[in-house]
Amino acid sequence: MARGPVEIGGAQARAIWMRAQRLDEASPFGSGPQAAADAISHLGYVQIDTINVIERCHHHILYSRIPDYDRGDLAHLQSGEKSIFEYWTHALSYVPAADFPFFVPLMQHYRANPSRWFGSVTTDEVRAMVRRLKTEGPLSIRDIDDDELVDKNHSWASRKPSKRVLQLMFFQGLVAISRREGMLKTYDLVERHFGWARSPRPATERQGIAYLLDRALRSQGIVSLDSICHLNAPAKKAVLDLIEARVKRRQLVEVLVEGAGKIRHWATPEGLEQIAQPPTGRVHILSPFDPLIIQRKRLSLFFGYEHLFEAYVPAAKRKFGYFALPVLVDDRVVAAIDLKTDRRAGKLLVQNWTWLEQIGAEEQARITAELGRFERFQLATTA
Repeated sequence: MARGPVEIGGAQARAIWMRAQRLDEASPFGSGPQAAADAISHLGYVQIDTINVIERCHHHILYSRIPDYDRGDLAHLQSGEKSIFEYWTHALSYVPAADFPFFVPLMQHYRANPSRWFGSVTTDEVRAMVRRLKTEGPLSIRDIDDDELVDKNHSWASRKPSKRVLQLMFFQGLVAISRREGMLKTYDLVERHFGWARSPRPATERQGIAYLLDRALRSQGIVSLDSICHLNAPAKKAVLDLIEARVKRRQLVEVLVEGAGKIRHWATPEGLEQIAQPPTGRVHILSPFDPLIIQRKRLSLFFGYEHLFEAYVPAAKRKFGYFALPVLVDDRVVAAIDLKTDRRAGKLLVQNWTWLEQIGAEEQARITAELGRFERFQLATTA
């Protein structure tokens, strides 16, 4: 393939991205816990969020790629196999345990420079919590009943000082979240949780930059600086240097994406040579935190769709609804549906339905069928 930029149309760009996201086939990862592990490994991370008007987004993202996904599979990977762990990417996420070394430098940064958010936590409190975990074993905040309660200084804060201590230790890599029940987290000393004599050595800065680039190439197909460094602007210069070095070695090709203007994109030669076909027969009701949706500018460029996340917008000012879900039919976002699961009544409620384009009866029938499957997922119990 030539070294010069390659022009690519919008339909082909969408097809490459959807193929990289594994949204172009029915069951790309198979089934069972290994399917969930493979999906997280391929995507690089799966975001966790607290909103649960429907099933929380970490389960929803996996369901979109694993038709018979079971919530218990994720718990098994985290607490049984311990092949995934929770840490901060652009948000709290599940990450493959094999990638732990790439996060150690950030953990070390938090040890040397605790943020202002944790400024009130003392080293004596951290040492005391380490001793307590060693003696009592894994602990959730509910297990700690001897705190002197304090007034909240934030709507998301806890009255238990121990929660902030555990949160700081989490960011410092001293504890791991060994179990999660909803949003209740159980913490354990990281070495004991993983069975390590000591934590892995940190990746070098060069290795960390290559990790960011390779993770994006694998899960996005066509990448830009913004898509690689989502909410991580300080990494852009080093990432661009690595991209330019790989272009010179013909390991990457610059791509001129239709409508992108001055926004530069790149892909591997192999990724462009494997012609991706627009998916047919696929319907996805996606989480607003799905990797295909979360980067709003990229979504707008590739799909011509401006998603609105309106959970924190006053009801009277919402256009799509409190927690609208984009409906992807083949390679087009045709609707946004605000859904809510009434678990007591055993129903999936449509709060608002916004059509973005006119569709035929056959596509409407496919959406209806997918809504039925989605409802069954919402109401299913863990196997």
